[in-house]
Amino acid sequence: MIKGEQIFQQTMAFSRWQPAAWLRISGEDAGSFLQGQFSNDLRGLESDAAVYGLWLNHKGRVLADSFILRGAGHSEFWVGSYESSSLVIRERLEAYVIADDVVIEDQTEAWSAIALIGPQARERATVLKESLAGAFVFRGRRMQDESWECVFPAAEVERLAAFLTDSSECPAAELERWRIDAGVPAVPRDIGPADLPNEGGLEADAISYTKGCYLGQEVMARLKSMGQVRRRLMRVTGRGAAPALPAPLYQGERKVGELRSAVDAAEGFVGLALMTLLNLAADAPLGFAPGAETVILAEHRP
Repeated sequence: MIKGEQIFQQTMAFSRWQPAAWLRISGEDAGSFLQGQFSNDLRGLESDAAVYGLWLNHKGRVLADSFILRGAGHSEFWVGSYESSSLVIRERLEAYVIADDVVIEDQTEAWSAIALIGPQARERATVLKESLAGAFVFRGRRMQDESWECVFPAAEVERLAAFLTDSSECPAAELERWRIDAGVPAVPRDIGPADLPNEGGLEADAISYTKGCYLGQEVMARLKSMGQVRRRLMRVTGRGAAPALPAPLYQGERKVGELRSAVDAAEGFVGLALMTLLNLAADAPLGFAPGAETVILAEHRP
């Protein structure tokens, strides 16, 4: 294991992870079906890329997130997610398959993955794609700096070791710290079924306002025209150990938010909290109980 500050001094670091969802979507109508359900535009999706977006309900709330990648030919796609479960995504899709020629297969347990970080991450990802049978490579969403993901059949995991001999393994806590520092929401931990994409700052990366109809599109259009939301995901820092999550946050006697994720940091923790924007005093202390002493300070992160 290596410390975070050492990683970018090396050629590459890696972190193993298991997709929470890896679904194969096939059939003659697969592309048009996904385009009509996904929050982002798939029309420009290329074979060596991925599109990140959300699966919303009719009220525009976030049920799950995922990447979508092209498979073999025009009628095969793959849907993968860091933390949104395959069950949630599959049920969301199956609920809207009516007369479409679409087949949904949950292959999550048969796949594994690795995150690549550092100056040569992209080049190494390309090598892995060419070397591991059936592998997919795409740019990740983990930090401000560039990271790459390689998702591959679990049967290829033994062959992976040969490509990592000159690399160091990055602790999962470091990846979590970078994600939180960059303000990247984890779905559904930070932004979930009770929340709007805009509350997590996801409108820029995960929402298309020009693609046409999809479930939740009308709500997204209203939010764009009206502007502000009433809550926002913010980065917070705290002293001591983080409490069990999610944890309510108070300003004086008034509940003003909820700590959704946290990771250990120097002399305490850092985390992401969904906070109200109504009468929130930016410089006033916060606590985990009404009237409690200061334990964290909120920092606005757009």
